[in-house]
Amino acid sequence: MAAKYGNIASVANFVEYLKIPSVQPDINYDACVAFLQRQAKEIGLSVKIYEVVPRKPIVVLTWLGKDPSLQSVLLNSHMDVVPVFENSWSYPPFSAHIDDDGKIFARGSQDMKCVGIQYLEAIRVLKQSGVQLKRTLHISFVPDEEIGGLDGMKKFVLTNDFKSLNIGFALDEGMANPTEEFIIFNGERSIWQIHVNCTGPPGHGSLLIPNTAGEKLRYIINKFMDLREQQNNILQSDSALTIGDVTTVNLTQIYGGVQSNVIPEKLTAVFDIRLAVTVNQIEFENQVKQWCKEAGDGVTFEFEQKNPNVECTKTDASNPYWVAFKKAADELGLKLDIRIFPGGTDSRYIRRVGIPAIGFSPMNLTPVLLHDHDEFLRADIYLKGIDIYVKLLAAVANV
Repeated sequence: MAAKYGNIASVANFVEYLKIPSVQPDINYDACVAFLQRQAKEIGLSVKIYEVVPRKPIVVLTWLGKDPSLQSVLLNSHMDVVPVFENSWSYPPFSAHIDDDGKIFARGSQDMKCVGIQYLEAIRVLKQSGVQLKRTLHISFVPDEEIGGLDGMKKFVLTNDFKSLNIGFALDEGMANPTEEFIIFNGERSIWQIHVNCTGPPGHGSLLIPNTAGEKLRYIINKFMDLREQQNNILQSDSALTIGDVTTVNLTQIYGGVQSNVIPEKLTAVFDIRLAVTVNQIEFENQVKQWCKEAGDGVTFEFEQKNPNVECTKTDASNPYWVAFKKAADELGLKLDIRIFPGGTDSRYIRRVGIPAIGFSPMNLTPVLLHDHDEFLRADIYLKGIDIYVKLLAAVANV
């Protein structure tokens, strides 16, 4: 089985890309850039490299459409992958080992080197068959998505170089799904990371001083954890809901104090919050302000991260790209499940500048292993994904 798939050129390209250890942190992207430049030359695509931030290349391959004056379609993926705990893997995580069942084991096999190569292999098929699309396709390979995209897509979308690409619609990453359905993501929750600082009088640990930082911290934690419980109850009460439909709250850090027998003058709690797209952000922030006021004097909060609310991409007749995407998916017999992405991807930056974007990774019948040990993608699922993109890319680029 391994030999069978290893001899297929599109699998060999995928394996070669997976073997590049573009793992966070402090990545040298040179090997990725060289690989993509070679792919562009082989397929017959032009290539440009942008560096909004030094050593953070954004590689854009382009297939010019019959009418370059029309808005183009962006196919986005990221080059970086998350760290690994190598001792917990069955095979070396950058070996791209193919086992007897055709599973390709590698960090990035699901998240998301597969999609980047599937774009290219689908375009290779289209070009070799003599197809010419109406709209231009830009295939972007960006850095640092796994650490928030701050030096990648977030800054790139604000540049004149990005604006000159004249993008009307974008595809980006989705997620694997163990069932036969393919998950479509048309929006993302807003990431808010809040540090709540509680201050109070210091003193000896043997005393019962009133209004201490600890008492105020307890009040704040209870408020946030009550909200967490409420949202979890909503999620558990309706089987039609997914995690992206509710607001999640997690206490991720508590710090402060100087030593065990000294009442601290300051304690801080950090909360990671993902606001559902239905939440009124002004009202939510006012609620947090009210909790701090109720907790007592000297309780303040600050944002480590505060993403604005971004409109979800329309999945109805008002979006011609979605109409074309859905029609092609229906013709392929794909069962689609539209959801809000539970985490964060570069799509949020694309949508933020007014471009509709769909998150889609053609990985059904596949366990969700992104960021996990023994991440793998079956070769047959990978190859089927190329066939799917052949139809989908032709559909959205001919709108």
